[in-house]
Amino acid sequence: MSSSWSQRREVSPETSRLLIERAHEELVAGNAADERLRDVRLLVRDSWRRSLDSLVGAEALPPLDLTAEELDAYRRAHPLAAVIDMVRGLLLPGEASESGVVVAVGDAAGRLLWVEGDRNVRRLTGDMGFVEGANWSEDAVGTAAPGTAIALDRSVQITGAEHFNRLVQPWSCSAAPVHDPETRRILGVIDVTGGLEAVTPQAQLLVDATARAIEGELLVARLRARADPPRPPRRAPARRVEPTRATLRVLGRDRAQLEVTGEGFETVSELGPRHAELLLMLAVHRQGVSAERLGDLVYGESAGDAASVTLRAEMVRLRKVLTTDAPALVPESRPYRLGVEIETDAHQVLSLLDRGAHRVALAAYRGDVLPDSVAPGVEEFRDTVRVALREALMAEASVDVLLAFAETDAAADDAELLRLCLSMLPARSPRRAGLVTRIEKLEADL
Repeated sequence: MSSSWSQRREVSPETSRLLIERAHEELVAGNAADERLRDVRLLVRDSWRRSLDSLVGAEALPPLDLTAEELDAYRRAHPLAAVIDMVRGLLLPGEASESGVVVAVGDAAGRLLWVEGDRNVRRLTGDMGFVEGANWSEDAVGTAAPGTAIALDRSVQITGAEHFNRLVQPWSCSAAPVHDPETRRILGVIDVTGGLEAVTPQAQLLVDATARAIEGELLVARLRARADPPRPPRRAPARRVEPTRATLRVLGRDRAQLEVTGEGFETVSELGPRHAELLLMLAVHRQGVSAERLGDLVYGESAGDAASVTLRAEMVRLRKVLTTDAPALVPESRPYRLGVEIETDAHQVLSLLDRGAHRVALAAYRGDVLPDSVAPGVEEFRDTVRVALREALMAEASVDVLLAFAETDAAADDAELLRLCLSMLPARSPRRAGLVTRIEKLEADL
């Protein structure tokens, strides 16, 4: 009887991979009865069909469910935070940054909370959105070890072409769910991602053993806590109303969009160009900014005393708008500042770059910050975001991501970027001719 983790013993691994790829193409094309699907093991075949039922895109990026701030708070409160050092010790001994694999710990919903390991592998897998805060459930990305392990409630290994999402098919992974030691409900998932070394029988045994060790450690910690003498009851604090969450969308638009969510409500409003500039500067300078400095950022230093008068009038109008649409965001004075932190879509792009999610960051970059604004502070922030995106992609992104960036307005005339793409493409790539033509045109126009 053949192993449940092997495809067919009578074919080579390369032949097996091609058979699976062809079966995947037929299924995605709508040919669910194609004979090639018999070459795919049942576990994967069933997962592919669940992925189709969930309308998962075969080349879609995973959704980023948690912002950097939400991720930090959620991780601190998660039960697996207490055992993360154990995970590192068991799965990433020695020099983790050169381990050859990436280890991820996710929650019961498939959201990745910790992603650590080999520096180069993290850079490459980040391109497909395998980053902290991303949702890797089957409903979000289809067949992949973390989500499929949660869906089946057992350890699984997914090899290369078995992944539903084509962006993930260069990688292989082993994952096992972690259960509450008493209720047996799923608390999260442990995943190891890398090359074929991540799907050996030893890899599965190690991931399974790590999950069981974590469950044992959680149980011991609970028993110790129960053995401690009970403390006198504390008076429950008064219920605190959570601050409003606000997102300012400024990428690729001149009239910024302000989205405000709170308990039981959500509002979306559009701001005029000047109000967008003011609110963006307050979001960028979160520590607060003097009236004189804010005037320089919005009107320029040459405006002089007139800027102070105009600024006060505009701030009065902005406060009236916010009092109606988002009262929690009405700016305070001396210095001007926001009582509730505003998140911008531009800051989200910078956060994604910091996490190595280059492809996701590029997808989130919908254009320059308030592109028609001539406010000095906006121009400076616009350049900061554009330069950060360009430098991060040129330093670490794959050639596919760089080519996608080259098609944006921000990089259309970037000869250095085009030459880098050219140097990274294989000698016989059909894409080379178009790049050479673009480079020659740019050089001729100089």
